[in-house]
Order: sequence, then structure tokens, then C-alpha cells
Amino acid sequence: MKEERIAFIPKQYFAVVAVLLAIMMSVLDGTIMNVALPTLSRDFHVTPSTAIWVVNAYQLVITMTLLSFASLGDIHGYRRIFLTGVSVFVTASVACALSPTFQMLVVARVFQGLGAACVMSVNTALIRLIYPPRVLGRGMGVNAMVVAVSAAAGPSVAGSILALGSWHWLFVINVPLGLAAIAIGYRLLPHNPVAAVRHRFDVVSAVANALTFGLLIYSLEGFAHSENRRFLLLQLVLLVIIGTFFIRRQLKSSIPVFPVDLLKIPIFSLSMGSSITSFTAQMLAMVSLPFFMQDVLGYGAVGIGLLLTPWPCATILAAPLAGRLVEKVHPGLLGGIGMTVFAIGLCSLYFLPPHPAEWNIIWRMALCGMGFGLFQTPNNVTIVSSAPARRSGGASGMLGTARLLGQTLGTTLVALLFRLFSEGQRAGSCLLLAIFFALCAGIVSSIRITQPSPAKKR
Repeated sequence: MKEERIAFIPKQYFAVVAVLLAIMMSVLDGTIMNVALPTLSRDFHVTPSTAIWVVNAYQLVITMTLLSFASLGDIHGYRRIFLTGVSVFVTASVACALSPTFQMLVVARVFQGLGAACVMSVNTALIRLIYPPRVLGRGMGVNAMVVAVSAAAGPSVAGSILALGSWHWLFVINVPLGLAAIAIGYRLLPHNPVAAVRHRFDVVSAVANALTFGLLIYSLEGFAHSENRRFLLLQLVLLVIIGTFFIRRQLKSSIPVFPVDLLKIPIFSLSMGSSITSFTAQMLAMVSLPFFMQDVLGYGAVGIGLLLTPWPCATILAAPLAGRLVEKVHPGLLGGIGMTVFAIGLCSLYFLPPHPAEWNIIWRMALCGMGFGLFQTPNNVTIVSSAPARRSGGASGMLGTARLLGQTLGTTLVALLFRLFSEGQRAGSCLLLAIFFALCAGIVSSIRITQPSPAKKR
């Protein structure tokens, strides 16, 4: 028994390395391009508003296809979808690096988004297969830590690469990471448990899912940026028609693409609600604070980056700790405490004194990151482990969808509040709304204490 355990642990952790490398690659590519937008605008002779499609195309494709790939993972295996996704991502990265025109770059970014959607749709499902239930929280904590590190490192990595070479290298760095993930994953990633009943992929639902989420995201963006009202109204009408058809079809399906059946599990639906509201709060603060630091406090880009860094650094420390605590403490209680600390941190930023010293900003940012880290890992564990094992793909897809919807709603609200308030009031209004959403997430999380903790299942 002891020899088996010694042999099992290295294989287990090497399998996790494949998942972490791929998720690091996917998250980095979601943030790394923001820094390169001015360079791309200049090199391809396009306007800044056109250049931003390099970012939008990637994010939009992920949101539109995430749940469909999660469903395919339940049918054909998470391992197969993961390896296919990484292969597509690496190939698309090469195409991005070699793109001679802006149009080709955007098309290649679309395929990158498809590869990233494959990875993000099944990454937590694979972690559930790799880790025993009693230590699943630790695996989710490491995953959350890698996501936080990648998100925080994105701008710095991009700045360093652009300082030494051209924008093409932003995509080349994905190749060795992706090849390593494929090599390790092919040898060590586990297969899905054999399903009792096989089911077919619902192509009609997949198309309806893509159109519903695509129209939802595009309508929110259009509303935030005051697009043509008639065009926006047409989008909303189409959203209602297609969305109604989509939801009705899912309610009739035994294993739907959009897992409405999982939403019938009380602790799952509560965790989804707290996830959306928490990420909305996070984006309200993270998007508005750089403008406040620049316009009101007078910091430059480097100073803003350094002052924002304590937030992800504190999350990096808190996430693995929360992963261990969830083995003994109910995730609803941990999440409630985490969101309370997060709200206190946001409140301390709102009451920041005029002309504050750097340390006065740093500890407030760290408090926000610590609270979010204490919440995120237990919440992710609950979403994944409360679903039946054969529906881990659907749960993993819903986890990613909740994050993307919350982030989109947060950025949309920032754009709206920036239109409604003057320069000196913008950040304050965003922080107040962020505090409201953080408290809502904390209340919803605390309600979960009435439900048995799925993290303690054996």
C-alpha cells in the first residue's frame, strides 16, 4: 500500500501540471494582448477601436462555446477535449505569430478562443478526476492560484516581451507551454469513468447557446457604449426569441448543453449566483481603480501596475489556504467570510484619504485580494463537487460561464457609471456598487450553510 501511494503521487501531480500549463496559457492570452493593442494599431494601420477586436474576438468565442465543449467533454471524455483544445490553441498561436494582415490575426484569434474554450470547459472536471475527493480543495486552490498568477503576470510579461522584441513573440511563447501540456497530458491525464448511458451531442442547442450568449454579451457591450438604439433593440428582440427557444429546449433535454438540471441542486445554484455577483464586484473595482489612480492620484502606468499587484498576490496566498480549510470548514461559511473581508477591503478603498501614501493603498488592495481568494476556491470546489461525477464537464463549463458573465457585467457597469458620473465621482460610484455586489455574494454564500457540504463527500 505504501509503495502504491509513493508511485501514485508523482503521476497525480504531473497530470495536474498539464492542466495548469494549459490554463496558464489561456488566461495569459486573455490579458497579455491589452498591452499590445497600441502596437498592433500602429503596425497594421488600424484604429484603436478596430484593434480591440483582437481581444474581443478571443473573449466572445470563449463565452459562446464554453458550455458546448463542456457537453462534448461529458460525451467524449475531458481528456480528449482538453488535448484537442491545447493542440488547436498552439496551432492558432503559430498562425497569429505569422499573420501578415490584421484580418488574418483576428481569424487566428477566433481559433485561439476555440482552443481556450476547450481547455477552460474541462479543466476543473479533470482536476476532479485527478484529485481524491478529500483533497479536491487543494487542487482547486492551486488552480485558482495559477489563474491569479497568470492574470497578474500578463501585463508584465507583455511589457517585457515588447521591450525586447516584436508583438509576434507574444504568441510564440505559447508554443513550448502548449507542447509540454500535450506531452504530459497525453501520457498521464485520466480518462472519464465509463458512462452508464451514452447520449448524443445536441447540435441545435449548441448553436442556440452560442447565439444566446453572443447576443447577450454584445447587447451588454452595446448598451454600455451607447450604440445605435434601433440596432440594440433588434439585438434584444433576437436575444429574447432565441434565448426562450434555447431554455425551453434545455428543459426538455435529459442531458442539456446548458445544464439547467444542475441548477435544481440548491447548493449548486446558490454557488453560481455567488460566483456571478463576486466577479461582478471584482471587475467593478479592478477596471475603475486604474482610472482613479491615474486621473485623481496622478500615478503613471508603472506605478498603477505596482499598486494593483498586492491584490493578485494576496489571492495567490489565500487561495491554497482556503483549499485546505474547505476540507474541514463548510464552504458557505468560508465564502461568507471571504466576501465580507472583500467588502471591507472595497469599503476601505472607498474611504481612502486624499493624497494617500503608497502603503495606505497597498494594504487595502491586499485585503481585497485576500477576501476574494478565501471565497473563490471553496466556491469553485462546491460548484464542481456538488454535480454528479458524470456531469463534471457541465459543472466545469458553468463555473467558467459564471466567471465570464460576472466579468462582462462588471465591465459593462463600469462603462455605464463612467458615462453617468463626473471624473471625480466615477471610481467612488463603482466601488459602492462593488461593495453592494460583494455583500450580495456573501449573503448568498452564507445561505449555503443550510445545505450539506459536497466538499466533504467521500
